[in-house]
Parts: sequence; C-alpha cells; structure tokens
Amino acid sequence: MKNEIHPEYRKVVFLDTSSDFKFLSGSTATSDETIEWEDGNTYPLIRTEISSASHPFYTGKQKADKAGGRVDRFKKKYNMK
Repeated sequence: MKNEIHPEYRKVVFLDTSSDFKFLSGSTATSDETIEWEDGNTYPLIRTEISSASHPFYTGKQKADKAGGRVDRFKKKYNMK
C-alpha cells in the first residue's frame, strides 16, 4: 500500500433524519458537524435519509406491488384454477 493516499478511518455517528435513530460506526466519511455520544466522546455526525430503523424492508412495512405473478394472472384471466 502507498502511504498518505488513503482516507482516515475513524468512528463517526450516523443520524437517520427520518426517524432520529443514531448509531456509532467506523467510516472514512467526513463532516463539519459533531455530536457528543453516550460515551462522552465527540464524533463527526453524518446525516442520512434512511437506515435500518426507517427502511421498509427492515421495519416490515413494505407493500406488495402486484398480487401474484405471471402464472397467477394468466390463470385468473382464463378462469383456470
């Protein structure tokens, strides 16, 4: 590996703005904002629009676009069971 070309990897706090969910993780992302975490240390704050706390896949609030697939629609169209 070459020296001085890789971004600094450090702990940052991610904030889901849609649900106010925060979590501490490692990242190379940078930010001018900071936040004091539960451990008393100050970390850079990265704002996100979606996380596992608000994404429909993880919350179980997703909805199906169409009921049934191609075969089911074919059978319904031609009154087959």
